[in-house]
Amino acid sequence: MSGFVTLSRHGPRGGALSLEYAWLGPEGLPEDAPVLVFLHEGLGCAALWREFPAALCNRLQWRGLVYSRYAYGASTPRPHDEPFPGDYLEREALEVLPALLRALEIDRPWLLGHSDGGSIGLIAAGSDAARYGGIVSIAPHYCVEDICLEGIARARDAYEQGDLRERLAKYHRDVDSAFYGWCDAWLDPRRRDWRIENRLKRIACPSLAIQGVQDEYATLDQVEAIARHAPHTELLAIAGCGHFPFRHAAETVIGAIAGFVARYRNDGR
Repeated sequence: MSGFVTLSRHGPRGGALSLEYAWLGPEGLPEDAPVLVFLHEGLGCAALWREFPAALCNRLQWRGLVYSRYAYGASTPRPHDEPFPGDYLEREALEVLPALLRALEIDRPWLLGHSDGGSIGLIAAGSDAARYGGIVSIAPHYCVEDICLEGIARARDAYEQGDLRERLAKYHRDVDSAFYGWCDAWLDPRRRDWRIENRLKRIACPSLAIQGVQDEYATLDQVEAIARHAPHTELLAIAGCGHFPFRHAAETVIGAIAGFVARYRNDGR
C-alpha cells in the first residue's frame, strides 16, 4: 500500500508538507508485527532503496515503511530560494519523523537509516529512548570529515558536468530542489563543526552500525564513534565495499541485521 501523508510544516513559511510513503512486507502479517522504518540518504527517496527493504522485511517477517523526506521523491519540493537550515537533520529526527509516525499510527518502530538517514535515526534514538525499539545505521555521519566534503564536491561536479542530474531526475519531482538542498547544506562552511556525540551518548535501544571499509564519504571513525559513545552498539565493517553496502553487499547486510534483530527479540527486547 502506498500514498501520501500531509503534515504541518515548521518554519517561517508554515503551510503543509505532502510526503510519499509505501508499506512493504510479507502478506498476512498480524497487525502487531514489528515495523521497520527506512530513512533514506541525502540524495535518496523511497524508490531509490530499490529491492532492499522488501528483501529485508521478508527475511525478518516484519512490516516495513519507506517514505521520501521533504524535497525528495514525489514529496513536496523545497523552494529553490529556501536553503535547508543547518539543523535540518535534527528537524527531520525530532519533528517530522515523530509527526509521520503519529499520522500513520506507528508505535515503537525500529529504525534503519542510511547516510543522512542514519544520522537522522541516531538523533531520533538518542532523543526519545522510549519511542524506538532499535536502530540500524548504515554509513551514518556523526561529524563532518574532510573526506565527506570532498565526496560531496565530486558529486556536485558530476551533477553539473556529468550525467548525475539526468540519473537522479527519474526519481525526484524537482531534482534541483533535492540535490542542492543536500549539497549546499553540507558544503556550507558554517556546518563544519556539526557533531552529534551528545545524542549518541543517550542511545539506550539496541544499536547496530554498518559501514563499508572503502566508503568514499567517510572514515570508519563514523561508526566507531557510535560504539565509543553507545558501548552496547554492535559494529560491522564490510571490506571491499563503499557507501552503499545494502546494494553492493546486500546478503551480508541482510544476514547481519537478521542476526542482530533475532538476538534482541529473543531476549524479549
